[in-house]
Formats: sequence, C-alpha cells, structure tokens
Amino acid sequence: MAQDNPDYRPVVFRDKAAGYAFLTRSTARTDATIEWDDGETYPVVDVEISAESHPFYTGKARTVDTEGRVAAFERRYGKDEG
Repeated sequence: MAQDNPDYRPVVFRDKAAGYAFLTRSTARTDATIEWDDGETYPVVDVEISAESHPFYTGKARTVDTEGRVAAFERRYGKDEG
C-alpha cells in the first residue's frame, strides 16, 4: 500500500520568548493560523526557543568555570592524596 507524503508547505514558526517569527517551508502540522506580512494566512507553530532566543546563538551563553568547581569540590570533600 502506498503511503502519502506529508504536505510540504509554507509555515510560520513563532518564538514567543523573543517575539520573533519567520516564514519557511515545513511539514509541521498545526490548526493555528496567522496573517503574515504579505496579507496571506499561514499555519503557525509556536516554539519555546529558536536561534533568535537561544543563549548559544545570541552570545549570552554563560561559560562554566570548571576549574573553580573542581577546586570547590576538593575543598569540600578533600583531595585524595592516595
């Protein structure tokens, strides 16, 4: 039995954390719609995070002080001189 491929169509992805949306093509399914800048109505998928709000892409990522954490661990639990 032949299986139908999902519809590949224009879809808006909206990052609510950043207040940012972009139009692309996708097979994502949703019942929600949004009127886009071109006056057309497209399906919209709300996402928690995107490149617009992710700390890695925005440059707001925290660096982890691994040396400080190791030193704190050794102070707390003692360094094994073994």
